Amino acid sequence: MKFNRFNTIIFIGFLAIVGVIVMQLFLLNQAYIFEKRDMEDKIHFALQDVVEKIYRDNKSELPITNPIKKISENYFIVNVNDVFENQILEKYLKVEFEKVKLELDFEYAIYDCSSDEMVYGNYISLDGKSEKFCKDCFLKNNDLTYYFAVRFPNLKQTYFKSISQYWIFTGVLFLVLIIYVYSVFLMLQQKRYTDLQKDFINNMTHEFKTPLASILIASNYANTQKEIAENSRLSKYMQIIINQSNKLNQHIEKILYIAKTESKQILLDKTKVNLTTLLELVKENILLKHQKEVLIDIQLERDYLVQADEFHFYNILYNIMDNAVKYSVQKPIIHIQSNENEKGLVLKFSDNGVGIPPNDLPFIFDKFYRVARTDNKDIEGFGIGLSYVKRVCEWHKWKVIAVNNKDLGITVSIQINKKEYE
Repeated sequence: MKFNRFNTIIFIGFLAIVGVIVMQLFLLNQAYIFEKRDMEDKIHFALQDVVEKIYRDNKSELPITNPIKKISENYFIVNVNDVFENQILEKYLKVEFEKVKLELDFEYAIYDCSSDEMVYGNYISLDGKSEKFCKDCFLKNNDLTYYFAVRFPNLKQTYFKSISQYWIFTGVLFLVLIIYVYSVFLMLQQKRYTDLQKDFINNMTHEFKTPLASILIASNYANTQKEIAENSRLSKYMQIIINQSNKLNQHIEKILYIAKTESKQILLDKTKVNLTTLLELVKENILLKHQKEVLIDIQLERDYLVQADEFHFYNILYNIMDNAVKYSVQKPIIHIQSNENEKGLVLKFSDNGVGIPPNDLPFIFDKFYRVARTDNKDIEGFGIGLSYVKRVCEWHKWKVIAVNNKDLGITVSIQINKKEYE
């Protein structure tokens, strides 16, 4: 796999996910161990106090060895080494467990040496129910004579309940990770579709250019022939072929250029561009293209020299003015003004066109976006002109915005940074 920047970020994100999962599982395990140790300490301390009370009642000395023996995770045997009463034992167990805040169901049994069996005592439940007793769970210990056993049926479940907040955090974490992985999957899928789209556009346009060039060469040659030049009807048809072929060629060039800009193969060649001269050149070409009465009023506060790529700067000015003419239902009027503010130079292009619906206004600089309306069915274009304008402005670190005028048309403003003009 080729490790470009995108793949590297995904790989680092994958390593981070693995690290977060391992860390969370480690913390969860540590919390379980800590809770288990804390619960066992509470049980041990409570049973130790019960033993001390029984020895005190019998006026005996406490043994040196530990009288409490853990048989399993939830089963404990306590050596008393003297006789004791059932009711007193139950009372002591309740008191001591409550003292250490051991909120657990428990049951106990006492070894009867006369019958050599474990005599079941009682099931003590926090909710007052005693349906879960297990008399067969208490086993004899042949090494002891006076002892009792305590069993906690729900001890394991209590461990998991005690760390419930950790389970919630873990669940939220895994949900976030799932969303992240799904988002990455969608990004990879979208990137694949985008790459396919770019390849398709590049291949399609290059395949179109070869036959189109042949058509233009043949049409121009045929148009000079005597037979066609003398026949007004044939000459008219041939001119239509040439004009439409040129328009198609311009559209293909635009699509190719947009594809090139998407692949970031553009390098800016910044020079000092005379803004007045460039605007006059654009004005002249707009008038030549549309061959109709157009009023373009240029009013700059002074002559400006803008640090910009002249080719791209010309294109964005041309695109803005060309759109203003195309979307005018009456005589097109374009007012070009400049003013300076604390951020730099602002160029404003105001027209008297049909304007843009407010819902569509935020999207007009998106690639391939065209405003849906009935009055532009015959207007050519792919919705790439303004997206190109925005992209060129971004390359220059400029800002471009468009707003509707109060009466007719829109105003497109370009903010040029302070250090990039004089």
